[in-house]
Amino acid sequence: MFKNPFSYKGRIRRSEFGITFIIFFIIDTIIKSFTQDGSLELQFLGFIALLPFVWFACIQGAKRCHDLEKSGWWQIIPFYFLWMLFKDGRPGANEYGENPKGLNYDFDAFNPQPASNEGNDGFKNPQ
Repeated sequence: MFKNPFSYKGRIRRSEFGITFIIFFIIDTIIKSFTQDGSLELQFLGFIALLPFVWFACIQGAKRCHDLEKSGWWQIIPFYFLWMLFKDGRPGANEYGENPKGLNYDFDAFNPQPASNEGNDGFKNPQ
């Protein structure tokens, strides 16, 4: 978990995205509790301190979008993070990398094409 956390490449699971969301919420709450009653300079320092965590959350969101076979830009859609939290990723490899769960399926195995002498029901046609 959290392999290459500052790289946009790859895919992550729902659990890693959820843990990232929780970590960001906790850190955001802590920083805001220290800076809410302070001066403008202290609030600015709190903002600067929060920027790396915002960057980290955006990168993790992009990788979660990749697991759903979407571009990382999809995460700017309002409330899309809820979809990213609850929607299972695409099994098998996609253009963004291997499945983070390690599940690699051959999708043609689920939709076999009948042989030339078989009908649509899978039985051989009498000749």
